[in-house]
Amino acid sequence: MGFVSANRIRAFVTATGLTVGLLLSVGSPACVAGVTTTAATASDGAELATASLPPRAAHPRGLSVLDWSIVVSYMAGLILLGWACSRARLSASEYFTGNAAVNPGIAGISLFTSLLSTVTYLSLPGEMIGKGPVILAWLLGLPVAYLVVGYVIIPTYMRHRVTSAYELLEARLGLSARLVGATLFILLRLMWMSVVTFIGATAMVAVLGVPPEQRDIWCVGIGVVTGLATIIYTSLGGLKAVMIADLAQSVLLLSGTVLVIATVTWSMGGLSWLPTTWHRGWDTQPFASFDPTIRTTVLGTILFSTVWSICTAGGDQLSVQRFMSTRDLHTARRAYGISLIAAAVVMTMLAVVGLALMGFFESGTAPLPENFDLRRDADRIFPHYIACYLPTGIAGLIVAALLAAQMSGLDSGLNAITAVIWTDWIERTGVRFPSEPARAWAMRGMTFTIGVAVLSVSLLVGRIDSNFLELIQRTANLLTPSIFALFVFAFFIPGANAVGALTGTAFGITAAVLIAFSKTLFSYPISFQWIGITSLLVNLVMGTIVSRLYSAVFRTREAMVDE
Repeated sequence: MGFVSANRIRAFVTATGLTVGLLLSVGSPACVAGVTTTAATASDGAELATASLPPRAAHPRGLSVLDWSIVVSYMAGLILLGWACSRARLSASEYFTGNAAVNPGIAGISLFTSLLSTVTYLSLPGEMIGKGPVILAWLLGLPVAYLVVGYVIIPTYMRHRVTSAYELLEARLGLSARLVGATLFILLRLMWMSVVTFIGATAMVAVLGVPPEQRDIWCVGIGVVTGLATIIYTSLGGLKAVMIADLAQSVLLLSGTVLVIATVTWSMGGLSWLPTTWHRGWDTQPFASFDPTIRTTVLGTILFSTVWSICTAGGDQLSVQRFMSTRDLHTARRAYGISLIAAAVVMTMLAVVGLALMGFFESGTAPLPENFDLRRDADRIFPHYIACYLPTGIAGLIVAALLAAQMSGLDSGLNAITAVIWTDWIERTGVRFPSEPARAWAMRGMTFTIGVAVLSVSLLVGRIDSNFLELIQRTANLLTPSIFALFVFAFFIPGANAVGALTGTAFGITAAVLIAFSKTLFSYPISFQWIGITSLLVNLVMGTIVSRLYSAVFRTREAMVDE
């Protein structure tokens, strides 16, 4: 039946439906009404007045036995999934690309969840609360990205069946371009996974309402437990386990947003939280501006969305790996379309969560801690609501959704990095194994080792100077346009060569760094929305110029030799 049998799909859907049904019954009005409200102390120690309308406590209550049961069952299920997938004999093709037989729906959902993180899941509602709805202009860039990726990039890539995306570069630009592209990707994902694992654990500590004196140990514990669970099922089951897990995680992510909106609506007795006018606290966000210091504009958001989506789909192993896991061009294109639809739905739902929480706290339905400001502390509102106001059962589901957001990026990153190292270094050098099982266990061992390395670095992140941590966060994604530019040179710019492409890479990364740190370097804060488009243009222009110059010099030397 292909990558996942119809019986397994039906079993998974049935189990998911039963789980959601149980949780909805746990969070039903009758159950919610049974929770009493008392005067409480916020996590920072400020005393809060009794909230009369929402029948819940207004302080971090921690998780109940039922909540923890949901979280533990979810993580145990993922480990069992990895074990079940490991029972089959997996070749390198099956371990890294699902033997090119993955359902496009599963591949698309997996691509979406792979690029999401706990930080994104928690911060998008805060962006809506603090800055306003211009973030939704991001969605307007997705149709353009679909046309470019679906009808230009994917058809070009799918003519070459590869395991590592960077194999595509060697035939056109040589081994040096392949290794540079692979190295940049590994650095990008290692930094990204380490920081996201640490920040995700920190966010979970805030959500759980852990006392300040215990937060460090809880942060380490959450990071270790979630990291090890992800490493185990990913190393055992390969891409098959990763994609099935991603499907379950996407259900949790979407269910979490729906249940938060439902609980706010129930608490307020309807949809009175929906704003009818432009909120006084939202930024004035022009459609377009030539002033690079303006943080966001509508046009800038659209361009940023378009460039980031195209660069990620065309240059990131996570994306190319999912395209290669499908049967053919048409299923790969369908998978990408599904990933964009999933991203649009979840992003919209998270924005609505922001509106619901803004209305919930502004209406007086519940108080904020005394030191909270709805605009200044917008990113802290969603974690505060989860910690204080969600009923038993639903709180467990939301925490599981946050873990899902963290684990989905980690599992996909581990499998993708292993695929790149295995293909671009080990197999290319001709390493041989005595048997196919030995080869399979070598791949699993490599995934496990990389995972432990990522987990170890993430635990050290908390001890690193905060300025350096910020440097890692701001620098990691600066590599994305330059990685994609290598593929543009390889397939779409006639006459491009390795010298020009690699020179363009150096200029592109430099331009991205200068813009990202413009405030520190030049006391002139340029908006992040200029990073991607500027880096890509500088990369392509300089690379093309150098390629032409190098070719001209090379031809001149050849002519002189002939004479």
